[in-house]
Amino acid sequence: MSDLRAELTEILDEAEWEWLIPHVQRDAVIVVALELNLVDVGVAIASDNIPSVEQWIDKQLIAKPTIVQVGEWNGDAFGGLRQRTKRFNTLIVQPYVLVQEIVAA
Repeated sequence: MSDLRAELTEILDEAEWEWLIPHVQRDAVIVVALELNLVDVGVAIASDNIPSVEQWIDKQLIAKPTIVQVGEWNGDAFGGLRQRTKRFNTLIVQPYVLVQEIVAA
């Protein structure tokens, strides 16, 4: 399993909201709370660690994006233009795309 952690760490990436929209449309995106480590969540999902995953779901630390979140990420209309500037740390654990918002410092 240590190879799995190394592999997931290697494919950890950053993505613009625009790139994630098709994955949201196919219901494959899972939002990971900032207090969790994205790689830890990926390892748990990939290795079928059901107790950890269930605990995170119960505590609402991992979830599908809400309609409100998607609306916020789509941005507000400014002069008819959509501002889709939100960025995320991402990790692909088939069939899911795990995302974690990047908070501006």
